[in-house]
Amino acid sequence: MLRVVLDVNVLIAAVLSSGGTPARLLLAWQRGAFELIVSPALLAELRRALGYPKLAARIPPERADAFAAWLAREAELVADPETPAPIASPDPGDTYLLALAAAERAMLVTGDKHLADLGRTFPVRTPATLLAMLGDNDA
Repeated sequence: MLRVVLDVNVLIAAVLSSGGTPARLLLAWQRGAFELIVSPALLAELRRALGYPKLAARIPPERADAFAAWLAREAELVADPETPAPIASPDPGDTYLLALAAAERAMLVTGDKHLADLGRTFPVRTPATLLAMLGDNDA
């Protein structure tokens, strides 16, 4: 089965727009189209980002907490990898995502262009590309 790490920007986009491509990815995951991998570092970044004033104004804290708790409970929660990422991210703050995806033999799905550009050397895709791979014709 396909294993996927969704970047925090994809997860936040799913909460912000229930009809958008990232939300459709979460629905595909719930239908069993792929395994969703999360780690303590990813969940901590998600909680931190959801607490930013700009996002907190759009996503009430109780909804943000419920979303993070749901992911921790329903996705495959794995330990943060101890091995370094096989390649470096242009943004050092994203290197842990590459390490997580590599350690779990998973695809990284992101909306960040600097990470998506690594797709030539590492399994990184955009949300729309993954939806298309899953056979969602509206991607």
